[in-house]
Amino acid sequence: MDFNMKKLASDAGIFFTRAVQFTEEKFGQAEKTELDAQFENLLARADSTKNWTEKILRQTEVLLQPNPSARVEEFLYEKLDRKVPSRVTNGELLAQYMAEAASELGPTTPYGKTLIKVAEAEKRLGAAERDFIHTASINFLTPLRTFLEGDWKTISKERRLLHNRRLDLDACKARLKKAKAAEAKATCEGDTVPDFQETRPRNYILSASASALWNDEVDKAEQELRVAQTEFDRQAEVTRLLLEGISSTHVNHLRCLHEFVESQTTYYAQCYRHMLDLQKQLGSSQGAIFPGTFVGTTEPASPPLSSTSPTTAAATMPGGPSVASLAPPGEAALCLEEVAPPASGTRKARVLYDYEAADSSELALLADELITVYSLPGMDPDWLIGERGNKKGKVPVTYLELLS
Repeated sequence: MDFNMKKLASDAGIFFTRAVQFTEEKFGQAEKTELDAQFENLLARADSTKNWTEKILRQTEVLLQPNPSARVEEFLYEKLDRKVPSRVTNGELLAQYMAEAASELGPTTPYGKTLIKVAEAEKRLGAAERDFIHTASINFLTPLRTFLEGDWKTISKERRLLHNRRLDLDACKARLKKAKAAEAKATCEGDTVPDFQETRPRNYILSASASALWNDEVDKAEQELRVAQTEFDRQAEVTRLLLEGISSTHVNHLRCLHEFVESQTTYYAQCYRHMLDLQKQLGSSQGAIFPGTFVGTTEPASPPLSSTSPTTAAATMPGGPSVASLAPPGEAALCLEEVAPPASGTRKARVLYDYEAADSSELALLADELITVYSLPGMDPDWLIGERGNKKGKVPVTYLELLS
């Protein structure tokens, strides 16, 4: 019990000394040991890494799970070390509703058949989304969370310990400085030669005694300073090694980022493939249900990448037909200038993206311009005939938004 009380009193004294030193530094009444510039740069880089890792982690969680209530529920399950229950994705839920609607409205009707086809596609999209979320969580979110909850906590603990060692060191420096000043003052007073004719030269005796006491205090303060300096240097080296490990953290996060991009690319490629299959199914069924109408969609199946030229984007469109396959045999030699538009069936369309004609049979397009489009019998459904003034040519459906 006595030992615990002594330890408690000692800890309280150390805490009080640090608090006094910290307060005096804030008011500019005490000197502060500054760290070298390289160490400060390591601290700044570590803080920046931690802050941006937190932001990237939170926003990725929002991307994978936009529902905040679901995120809170998953967080609570993780904190309770319980398995997160399987959750139906929005695409799978939509597929379920569409399948139930088709069953009730009539699966043999045109609307019911279309609902079933779209439901199957949405179900595949939901499954692909589930796989993407699972892969991204393991390969990207988990390493980021491990850094924040593991390595960063260790770094923070050692930094706090270094801060305390620095306060102890500066307190020892201040104590030694005060002891030396008091010793010098006592020595000056003791150098005064006493008048031994006095019966009791008490002042001289007291001054000599005070000088000896302050001399012992200086020796003690110097010893404490050496110990504090050793502990501070040792803790600074430990903290420096941990901060230099941030470079390895960056390398690890870079690898995880590549894996995240890879999984995201795979996910969107699967989505595009599923929707392209659905578009073809709906296009064929639309032609059977509504003969004489256009085959295609009003939205582009795959817009070109902004970082590529229109020609490159058009050439790399997945599933896009080649120039030689735009028309059946016998039509390739047909001069488009001699083709008259049908009496009915022409529509206005707004151009979504710039398109550079690959040859003389195609019409170059500019984004946001309005053109007249129509289809010819036997023409590839992915292409239309476009007219702008006296110019006409083939244009890809994916670059248009049909207005009327």
